[in-house]
Amino acid sequence: MNNPLILVSNDDGITSKGIRVLVEAMQTIGEVVVVAPDSPQSGMGHAITIGDTLKLEKSDLFEDVDSYACSGTPADCVKIAKHYVLKDRKPDLVVSGINHGSNTSISVLYSGTMSAAIEAALEGLPAIGFSLCDYASDADFSHTVSHIIKIAKETLKRGLPKGIALNVNFPAIQTEDIKGLKICKQADAKWQEEFDERHDPYGRRYFWMAGEFVNFDKGTDNDQWAVDNNYISLVPCQYDLSSKSAIDIISSNWDL
Repeated sequence: MNNPLILVSNDDGITSKGIRVLVEAMQTIGEVVVVAPDSPQSGMGHAITIGDTLKLEKSDLFEDVDSYACSGTPADCVKIAKHYVLKDRKPDLVVSGINHGSNTSISVLYSGTMSAAIEAALEGLPAIGFSLCDYASDADFSHTVSHIIKIAKETLKRGLPKGIALNVNFPAIQTEDIKGLKICKQADAKWQEEFDERHDPYGRRYFWMAGEFVNFDKGTDNDQWAVDNNYISLVPCQYDLSSKSAIDIISSNWDL
């Protein structure tokens, strides 16, 4: 494909380190357009702005790249990019990230990074969300670049099934090389929340959500196992949440 059009977004905001790395990687493949949040939008899930205005400002953060900062969510960014910024031009690929932190297992439902990719899939566009499993402020993204380029090129070449977006997670950089890439499923894991009750200086009660990540999945075919064992995980995700097996059970056994 000659000079594909690639839309880049994220949830960490247009000024984040991860999106700069991703833009530079995509510039080696094709024409890049950026529409990303003007401030961090982590944990927004698939929220969209329906009760407030959206602002869109031209940005000069990226050299030789048409880029915009949007006041909305990651899903908003993809919507306004497709229907306003690009108008009659259809992106050949939408990429989101590189997220500063893991988006394995259940985190895909909360992730603004993946909501941008899934919104693109809703629009019929091939899409990939990239995340680095490192929350450190000085996280090193360098080991992700060659793999991102390879995955993006293969996606452009092969395409994706309708309604599918790829969720790709990279382990944090270590002394040993990445062992490879695992195409796998989402781990059976969740956040076990705790709510810490506190009081402000005026005695008014408030809560701070805390907790820990609990992995119930003992298999080796899931994304959490992959990154824990220094593999890149790749999970094909779909926005259709309906369960065929549950439809069959309820239809056959319930007295409705």
